[in-house]
Amino acid sequence: MKLDSVVPWGRSFEEYCSIFALSEGDLQKRLLGCGDGPASFNAELTQRCGNIVSVDPVYQFSVEQIRSRIDEVYPQIMSQMEQNADSYIWESIKDVSELGRVRTAAMQQFLSDYDSGKEAGRYIAASLPVLPFEDQQFELAICSHFLFLYSEHFDLEQHIQSMIELCRVASEVRVYPLISLEGTVSKHLSAVTSALESEGIQTSLEPVEYQFQKGATEMLVVSAA
Repeated sequence: MKLDSVVPWGRSFEEYCSIFALSEGDLQKRLLGCGDGPASFNAELTQRCGNIVSVDPVYQFSVEQIRSRIDEVYPQIMSQMEQNADSYIWESIKDVSELGRVRTAAMQQFLSDYDSGKEAGRYIAASLPVLPFEDQQFELAICSHFLFLYSEHFDLEQHIQSMIELCRVASEVRVYPLISLEGTVSKHLSAVTSALESEGIQTSLEPVEYQFQKGATEMLVVSAA
């Protein structure tokens, strides 16, 4: 898939739980969602009395502006999905049309929650590699479809500094997927894990049950030694 820039594209609570192997215990932790964009995870977890903060540069904009941007990029993304359908596993989601419905529902739920969530401090405009949080403020940070996926947009040093920053603010960090938009393992992955380990940060690749993009079968799990 070819995209000119990072685009707003929201996933559901169920997808997040599957992507990051989130247990009931995980959902009770102090959570940070990094690069969440218009995902509905924050809204749905809040309804379940969870403790979550999401950060994304898109949160500097109003709900009307975000909705307009989603409407602008939606046809482009759906067209790319049609053209690259063979790169995906159509099981939990049956086809491109159903994908559109699932993603639209998630983004609509986000948009309905956005103003109240922003007022409550659950949506904060910020971007890696600098986050406005205290050391170890969160028990778990999750980063969905940003780092490694956009390997052609962000260089190795940006990946390393972003991971170190996530480890500063959270005791554990999980990142998915580890393949780029081209469908191959990120060219930065090996160097990033080596750099983290040299800083005393433990890394491991863990299998995930979530299956959609072919080859995206693992998440990176890191924690301070």
